[in-house]
Amino acid sequence: MPKTRFQNIVFTAVMAFVMVYAMICYNIALNIGGMTNQVFAMAFGELKIMWPVAFILELLVVDKLAHFLAMRIVTPGVDRPIFIVLAISAMIVCIMCPCMSLIATLLFKNTAESGFFGVWFQTIAMNFPMAFFWQIFYAGPFVRLLFRLVFERNTQQAVETVNNN
Repeated sequence: MPKTRFQNIVFTAVMAFVMVYAMICYNIALNIGGMTNQVFAMAFGELKIMWPVAFILELLVVDKLAHFLAMRIVTPGVDRPIFIVLAISAMIVCIMCPCMSLIATLLFKNTAESGFFGVWFQTIAMNFPMAFFWQIFYAGPFVRLLFRLVFERNTQQAVETVNNN
């Protein structure tokens, strides 16, 4: 969807925010035994650390790797665009979930009793289904809709301004 570097940065920042905030809320709810209204406020403590990490990781490493992997599954011009979007989204989750679970395990989990690798793999196993379905069915469509509303409207206004002058 993004056509310029600026658009890619904006898209990535918004997507990272939506995904990270939801995943932090999910993990806090798991840790305290259920979802409460306080979880939404508690999530902002971790968000200030995890959002920039996710944004930088996605922008510098994961985006290119996910596109490369997705293009091994789908073919632009042959497959429908929605399948290409879904393949890219799925690959991003497949890469980001273990990476972000690793960072969360290092920063926020007690690994003394169970051991680091056990806690990390459990974190991945708990997070992956939520991250996948949240991305495919909610965050992805929502952020793409916002993106289209903002950037297509701005593009249309620029074209109209040029045509009127």
